[in-house]
Amino acid sequence: MRRERDNLRVLVAASTSSIQKLRSDQSTSASLRLHSAQELSLLGHSLIDELSLLFGQLLSDHPQSNESPTLLEDLEAMHRSLREQESIRAYVQVVQRALQLSEAAKAEITPHRAITVSKYRSLQAFVSAVKHGCAPSSDVLGEVDKPLRLVSFLEEIQKRTWLNMKAVLSSALLVASENLHWPMPVDYASASPEHRKVFESTFRVLLDFQEIGETLHPDGDQLVNEDGLYSIQALVQPLSQRFKYHFEGTRQTNRPDKPEWYFAHILDVSHQHRSFFDTVIQHLLASTKFSDVNAWGEFTCSLLPILSRHIRRTIPSLLPNTPLLAHTIYQALAFDASLREAGFSLYGTFSGRLTDEAEWKGISDVVLGRKEWFDRWIEAEKAFAMGRYNEILGAKDAWTITDDAAESDDYANPDNDIRPTVSARQLKALVEQVTDRYSPLPNFTHRTRFLIDVQLFLLEGYYSRISSSLDAFESLSSSLVRAVPGALGATSSSDTRGRLTAGVEGIMRLCKALVSTRYISTAMETWGEDLFFLELWTEINHKASLRARADTHPSLPSLNNPSSDAAEGTIFEELVRQYEKLVTRTEDMIVQQVCTEVEAAWKTRFASQGTHSDMIISPTLLPAVSLLSSHLTALRRTLPRANINAIYRRIGSYLSDHILQGSILYRRPREVTDVERKALQRECELWVETCRFALPGAGERVEVPWRRLVQAGRILGADDEVWTQILARSFDDVGLEEWETRAVELIGGAELSRDEWVTAALLEAVHDAFVKRKTDSRSPAPDGVSHGDRTT
Repeated sequence: MRRERDNLRVLVAASTSSIQKLRSDQSTSASLRLHSAQELSLLGHSLIDELSLLFGQLLSDHPQSNESPTLLEDLEAMHRSLREQESIRAYVQVVQRALQLSEAAKAEITPHRAITVSKYRSLQAFVSAVKHGCAPSSDVLGEVDKPLRLVSFLEEIQKRTWLNMKAVLSSALLVASENLHWPMPVDYASASPEHRKVFESTFRVLLDFQEIGETLHPDGDQLVNEDGLYSIQALVQPLSQRFKYHFEGTRQTNRPDKPEWYFAHILDVSHQHRSFFDTVIQHLLASTKFSDVNAWGEFTCSLLPILSRHIRRTIPSLLPNTPLLAHTIYQALAFDASLREAGFSLYGTFSGRLTDEAEWKGISDVVLGRKEWFDRWIEAEKAFAMGRYNEILGAKDAWTITDDAAESDDYANPDNDIRPTVSARQLKALVEQVTDRYSPLPNFTHRTRFLIDVQLFLLEGYYSRISSSLDAFESLSSSLVRAVPGALGATSSSDTRGRLTAGVEGIMRLCKALVSTRYISTAMETWGEDLFFLELWTEINHKASLRARADTHPSLPSLNNPSSDAAEGTIFEELVRQYEKLVTRTEDMIVQQVCTEVEAAWKTRFASQGTHSDMIISPTLLPAVSLLSSHLTALRRTLPRANINAIYRRIGSYLSDHILQGSILYRRPREVTDVERKALQRECELWVETCRFALPGAGERVEVPWRRLVQAGRILGADDEVWTQILARSFDDVGLEEWETRAVELIGGAELSRDEWVTAALLEAVHDAFVKRKTDSRSPAPDGVSHGDRTT
């Protein structure tokens, strides 16, 4: 054990010594490595400093300073300049080549020789090659490079070359035309054969050049086709210069307030040269590819750009002056109408060959086709119409009924004898004036704007003015009478309000409202049947955009309802319906007013019934009769025949029923005396006579509403023999038809019901005096009636 312990101690000592030695070696090695790392770090920093110093020597730290550039900067600048010079050289060479070909192509054109365009073909091929070589390419991200400016520049050179070639030939044609005294009217027959030959030759050469152009540009390039026929365009050039001289310079003919001058000038030019183009020029075209072109139409079409350019230049300065703007537009519309009447259209012209739609929109489309210009015009027209409308309604005689309307008005006829108010007649004239102002517009969208924004606005305003004023007047009238607009003041006293709403004056105010409404309603019915509005309404029905606009307007018939026949109606149908409702409302108020006032006056007579009087007519009845006569006379003098007939029937029926009930049917037998029953008969007939006197010429129709009252009066006033038969027939058990026949024989009619007949007959039968007469004469009483009985 001791030996093993000693051995272990020896091993431990050896191990400890070995560990210490290893520690010493490792510490020495680490120190050496640390020292090497420090040296390498210092070496790296020194290398960085050396690199920074070398880079600073090659590149300037302050390129914007005044220090001279470094060598590297000079080298880089020279390399960039070299690349730019090489690019410029390539561009210049391309442009130089194109310009050389352009000059050669222009020099190749000789007016009096066959057309040769080989140099132009070379230029065209060169431009196509450059364009193909510079075609934009797509990168990996799908972005397309923009085309080089060089390509567009070369295309401009090609276009300018072609125009220069055309200008050479055009100049030769103009020189030849001057020998014919162009642009004065040409007397071709009197011109020398040499001059005519030269003119025809240069004219055809220019047409041949255009044919070649169409071959070189098969895709219908605007380079060839934008100006129409080259030969006619050349002849228009001196006319364009004359136009500029007269209407774009400082001469007195250049007046913005006289647009009709330059429109008339173009019309005169077109008319003066029509014979020359219809004969000579048309004959020259017959032997070319353009034989289907109408020479005069093409010439006129070539004159239109002169006007278009002038209008586009002058309209912006006219926008603040709306009357002058409107005048210019009307002159443009008149110009279009004159050309169309002369037979001009795009059919048969060179421009018409290039488009599917050859319908000419007119020179007015230059203005009307721009929304801001058209909106400015329609705003001015609306402001003018509203100003005139306010003047009409603000006039002192606005609601005065005219006396000469039946003679001067187009709508006057035996069935429509409306005597309108001054405001209604002037409003009708104003609406028709607006129609005349926009009817020449070729675009139905523009027409619809005028209809809705101006005309319907005026008609709606007039309707609202009458309706709202009637509402205001109704609130001031205890008898629900409504008045004409402007007739009342808000601060009127009760006496003033009563004077304005009662009597003939109140009725006259209602009549003015009625005739105004009826007059405009009748006018709208006539307008709706006019061809202009029928075409407009048809177009609105067939065009989706116009139909959608019409559906949003409450005064136009609705087109969304499938069951509606609005498409078969007229454009004013809905507005006429609204006006007719206002007419019916006014008629109701007139009837109510007359009946209420006459009824109130008749109550005095009703209160005095039962008093015995030997007078033929009771004085208490005269105010009511006189009032009815005054009202009917005023109505007859004011209202149309159809309205007065309808109103009179309603008034007569109401008063007849009211008097019949109050005076006869609802009376107790003891209240009717022998004297009074005769008086009642006379009074019943007096109502009819009053109406017949107030309505002369009405004939037997006057009695129709009063027949029941008159027949009841005849029963009361019948003599003994007739009354006996009346009373007997009252209780006969016969059929209705036979009873009506007997009633007609006895009292002249059968409008009274059988119950009313019996009531009136028994009212007389039980009277004391009548019973006494029957007793004295010993005549038998009818079955069921006792001589001494005084009750029914």
